[in-house]
Amino acid sequence: MTSKEIRELTPAEIDTKVREARERLLQLRLRKHTGQVEKTHELRALRKDIARLLTGATAKKSVKAA
Repeated sequence: MTSKEIRELTPAEIDTKVREARERLLQLRLRKHTGQVEKTHELRALRKDIARLLTGATAKKSVKAA
């Protein structure tokens, strides 16, 4: 997910996407520990997506407060 796409989302949509991404990250971590993940780079990409979403949420809050 790109930062441009994140800017177009509402705060409620961002919260939903963060929740979904964290759930997916948890599932990937569990699968990694059991040796079922072939593409381990997905973990890193998912962590970065979560960080982008949280950054976008913070930016929207700061704009709203100002």
